[in-house]
Amino acid sequence: MKCGERIVRCLTGGNIDRIPFGVGLGWRPWGDALNRWRQESGDPSLDPAIALGYDSSFAIPRLESGPFPHYENKIIADEGETIVSLDWRGITMRNRKDGGSMPEFLDYPVKSPDDWNRIKQERYRLDLIDERVVEDWPAFINRIAATGEAVQVGVYPWGVFGTVRDLLGAEELLISFITEPEMVKDMMRHLTSLWIKLWERVAARVQIDHIHIWEDMSGKQGSLISPAMIEEFMMPCYDRIADFAKTHGVRLVSVDTDGDCSELVPLMMKHGINMFFPFEVQAGCDILDYRKKYPGLGIMGGLDKRVLSGSLAGVEVEIEKTKVMLSKGRYVPMFDHLIPPDAKWENFKYVAEKIKFLCESTNK
Repeated sequence: MKCGERIVRCLTGGNIDRIPFGVGLGWRPWGDALNRWRQESGDPSLDPAIALGYDSSFAIPRLESGPFPHYENKIIADEGETIVSLDWRGITMRNRKDGGSMPEFLDYPVKSPDDWNRIKQERYRLDLIDERVVEDWPAFINRIAATGEAVQVGVYPWGVFGTVRDLLGAEELLISFITEPEMVKDMMRHLTSLWIKLWERVAARVQIDHIHIWEDMSGKQGSLISPAMIEEFMMPCYDRIADFAKTHGVRLVSVDTDGDCSELVPLMMKHGINMFFPFEVQAGCDILDYRKKYPGLGIMGGLDKRVLSGSLAGVEVEIEKTKVMLSKGRYVPMFDHLIPPDAKWENFKYVAEKIKFLCESTNK
């Protein structure tokens, strides 16, 4: 079975030959983790994907889904250990030079409805869709024919909530739901129109298998906005995405949000979402509980990355969790985010090999 068909069928409850392994961000090292693993393994060129035999999954055509043209990347200040810079999305941030932490976000491109109306005309025009499709289609079509990957549209950092937050900033967006609701609705509608127009161009070339929506709209306390606000502001856009998926035979429509997603899952499932990840354990997400409540939901993630810095006893708990989840179906095992630098190579290699064996010996 081709790798793309395998993962789509696995997450949507179809028959498969085995479970996909090593798929998703929860198998990738973050920060200095890879350097640590290369030292601990004694292999200075270690590539975990090759060493452990990860499966391929999704091919994502190159689309300009955000500001077009880009903002000019520039360094504003070199502060020694940190750099203040403007990125291609128009966000000003402070970053550690060693990449060892999340950025500190300082400023955003939209501060008022006038700013949004100007930027919409300058960088988010709907009449330049063809120019935004920058994929080499013959090469892409040859690639998916050779690899068997499923075709995905939508990728970080594009989401109905997520992208608007990156335009306004988190605090300003949350305030704007009350003070400038029509601006927020227009931003969400306009971005959705842009993406759907882009996806139409992709659908004219290849079969789309997966639509992904990046939101990151919840924390340890739950959703950043109420279910009522989600319904009013976001779900009309999700309904349009669901209509596109139905019209074009797209089988998988997913959402990525960190934190506690317990308020989001049942609500978004009503509007066409059939897969979620990464189910962060430290935010209270228990994938065994989610599986009981939502047997029709595709789940990726939910394995506690923190155990990788401890003893093998903690690792064994996550292996047993994987075994139960695989027996229930519609699950692709993955740690609940990028693997942090304190993860031991011995632990990661051990759990990866155990889970790979479970994946290869399980079918649904």
